[in-house]
Amino acid sequence: MVNNDNPNLNTTKEVDAKISGKDSAALSKEESMGFKELYEQSLHQLQYGDIALGKVVQIANDMVMVDVGWKTEGFIPSAEVKDAEGNINVSVGDEIEVFIDKRDSEGNLILSRNKAAKLKVWDEIKHACETNTPIKGKVIEKVKGGLSVDIGIPAFLPGSQVDVRPIKDLDKFVGQTLDFKVLKYDRKRSNVVLSRRPIVATERETEKKDVLNSIQEGSVVEGVIKNITDYGIFIDLGGIDGLLHVTDISWGRISKPAENFQKGDKINVKVLSFDREKERVSLGLKQLTGNPWENIMERYPVGSITEGKVVNLTDYGVFVELEPGVEGLVHISEMYWTREIKHPSKVLNVGDQIKVVVLDVNPEAKRISLSLKQTSPNPWEKLKERYPEGTVVKGVVRNITNFGAFIGIEEGIDGLVHVSDISWKHRVSHPSEYFKKGQEVEAVVEKVDVENEKFSLSVKKLEKNPWDEMVRKYAPGSVVTGKITNFTDFGIFMEIEEGIEGLVHISEISHKRVKSSSELYAVGDTVSAVIKSIDPKAKKIRLSIKELEAPAPSPAAPNQYINNRENLGSNLAQALAEVKINNQSKGD
Repeated sequence: MVNNDNPNLNTTKEVDAKISGKDSAALSKEESMGFKELYEQSLHQLQYGDIALGKVVQIANDMVMVDVGWKTEGFIPSAEVKDAEGNINVSVGDEIEVFIDKRDSEGNLILSRNKAAKLKVWDEIKHACETNTPIKGKVIEKVKGGLSVDIGIPAFLPGSQVDVRPIKDLDKFVGQTLDFKVLKYDRKRSNVVLSRRPIVATERETEKKDVLNSIQEGSVVEGVIKNITDYGIFIDLGGIDGLLHVTDISWGRISKPAENFQKGDKINVKVLSFDREKERVSLGLKQLTGNPWENIMERYPVGSITEGKVVNLTDYGVFVELEPGVEGLVHISEMYWTREIKHPSKVLNVGDQIKVVVLDVNPEAKRISLSLKQTSPNPWEKLKERYPEGTVVKGVVRNITNFGAFIGIEEGIDGLVHVSDISWKHRVSHPSEYFKKGQEVEAVVEKVDVENEKFSLSVKKLEKNPWDEMVRKYAPGSVVTGKITNFTDFGIFMEIEEGIEGLVHISEISHKRVKSSSELYAVGDTVSAVIKSIDPKAKKIRLSIKELEAPAPSPAAPNQYINNRENLGSNLAQALAEVKINNQSKGD
């Protein structure tokens, strides 16, 4: 046999001659006949489709010669023995398994290493499936619906069979060499379906038993974060899950655990409680460190100044971390003495270092009240010194509300003119009737309340109180004349002087029975009335019109006392007395 395609590969007879150190031409006829018989015998023992163990005897660029025994040699295409970089990965003398494939047109025996490997793999797959034994494989890539695994041939691992629980991130398995179970296979279609679930389940069950036997309350264990919720973190301790509640994460405040932890992270925790029957484990993280709230009042006495870091901003204030696990609240009212703040984020940011004064410490509730403004002198105390009561000040109207107007006196200092302090005489429905934003006004200082940080002003006190004059001017019984300004269900309002009104109650309008005051008068009518009383504090004047009228005559009638209880009683008493006297006289 001559290999015309590759002159470097000789016939079996020539190779045998080279191995024995003899030239083929020098072989005797008897030796040639003996070799032929051996060769024919080896061909009878080797069958096409068999797998044989051969030895590499020669390597060329495109072929590798392998001795499969009995002086029988065949050829493997070099492509089957090259690695990913294109280098031949076998050497002369190596023993390899080959598949007895066929003979080419020239009678050369063709071998296949790949087919031998595949045939062996299928045997292993069959054995693994029938005996339910694991088979090793390397995850090659993520494919639609699962993963592609190299077990000698490509196999499919469905996503549902990767773990006992759903796995969202399949990419993390790529490149890993793992054990699998063969669910089913079809050799004709080269189809193999794998599963990792039963292996994982067995591993977890073993781990679970070990954990259940070893876990104890108070012990420190390592786990992997499995799931994160708003109320806590679930940690895989090895076949059994434990709950790290949000209140046991830190001595300080934790609002959202997901901001501080990630799935898959390893974490050391302390076993707080363990129910072996229900397999429930409560874990703690903060318990690995000392309680910072112990002796807290000694470290942060009330009135002391300390420094901290802003860790959270809310609508109602700022949380300041004084040390790990210890936070205090600066309420928005304790941020600045005079500056009005709508939200703390307007003046502070998370991470800012600030000095604060300790106002109150509650170790039981784990609360500390802090003040930012009290690190500087109170400007309200100086304000009270500068503006004693009765001082006339000037300012600009900065804001108008339903209950009054705010007057800017100094930078950051506003005084309030309450609606009741606008006018002595007039009833003010809304301060906007008298003020506009930006208007400059004068006012009298009523009071500076340092404790409540209130500056009270009065505009009406720029003038004398006309009600004090009314008391001196009009004594009870005085007759006054005025115009009717308004009717109500209960009487008439009449203006005595400009801005000063008095009330004539409906019972004081006339001696006659009056259903409605509008029957007798109209708005604008001028009438006279008697002053019954003046209350300067309440700004009320009681008037009477009927006292200026003569009382209406009441004609006598036989039954005029029928409804008079007083007269009826007296007549009855007199009659009884007369009866008693008559009885006594009869007895005599």
